[in-house]
Amino acid sequence: MSWFRYQRQARTIPDRGLLFAFEGIDGSGKSTQARLLAEHLRASGVPVVLLREPTQSVFGRKIRELGANGRDQLSPEQELRLFVNDRLQNVLRNVRPALRQRQVVLLDRYYLSTVCYQGELGLDPQRIRRANESFAPLPVLILDLPVAEALRRIVEVRKDRLNLFEREEYLERVRARFLALPDANIVRLDATLPEQVLADQVREAIGPMIDAHILC
Repeated sequence: MSWFRYQRQARTIPDRGLLFAFEGIDGSGKSTQARLLAEHLRASGVPVVLLREPTQSVFGRKIRELGANGRDQLSPEQELRLFVNDRLQNVLRNVRPALRQRQVVLLDRYYLSTVCYQGELGLDPQRIRRANESFAPLPVLILDLPVAEALRRIVEVRKDRLNLFEREEYLERVRARFLALPDANIVRLDATLPEQVLADQVREAIGPMIDAHILC
């Protein structure tokens, strides 16, 4: 199936569920908060699907290889295409089918990350948005964290080595892009807060939307 046919297919599937995407720089707690929210919703009887990007597709595996082994293997345009193709597969195979079944979809990273991270490679952020929004539903949440604390968490808490998407000067510029996003649907939360306090704020932010969805 061609790229454009995939895009048309993605646009024609109706959305009846809810989508919440956890965005922000590496180390801001997206995975933890997405997992805590999923656990809370399931305990409350709300049907939920928890997904993350990059996925396990061939495109997602290549993206992780770039982070570990070197981004100079591909041009910024080629790197962007990997992210968009990985996301398109995720939307068609996972996100849209779950939304069609009135489930709540939680995404650990989504297309605003591509806008901000690849935008810092010299690509046009608006063009990146258009490419993604031609098929991808809109996200909601951004967790904001100072870069120094994000890097400390990656090294000291996660015990990970910094990859090539996690360089300090680069992340400072990426964070600035996240903070400058003008979207009315974005809820910005302070990721320096203790884990459970932040989880409570996440639930408070999305609670009215969840309640309205259940009552529909």
